[in-house]
Amino acid sequence: MATHKNIGSDFDSFLTEEGILGEVEATAAKRILAYQIHQEMENQRLTKTEMAAKMHTSRAAVNRLLDPQNTAVTLKTLEQATAALGKRLRIIIEDPVKT
Repeated sequence: MATHKNIGSDFDSFLTEEGILGEVEATAAKRILAYQIHQEMENQRLTKTEMAAKMHTSRAAVNRLLDPQNTAVTLKTLEQATAALGKRLRIIIEDPVKT
């Protein structure tokens, strides 16, 4: 019978062992931010063109911001987007969750 080194471990431990925890968390955070910005745009009935005008940028930049696959979004862009929506961006640094 084969033994499996990851049986019984949690997913974060598995990702840490694979050396990809930070990358996976960053991708997940970007997807969540893109989703939240898109939802707020819908709530406010803002088109991408209108959002771009409020952000003083191009529609292509808004498309990149809303693309969940694009992880190369700057804090400045996120701040511009949240300000355009009448919101504010909060980022925290915290200790990892202990399991």
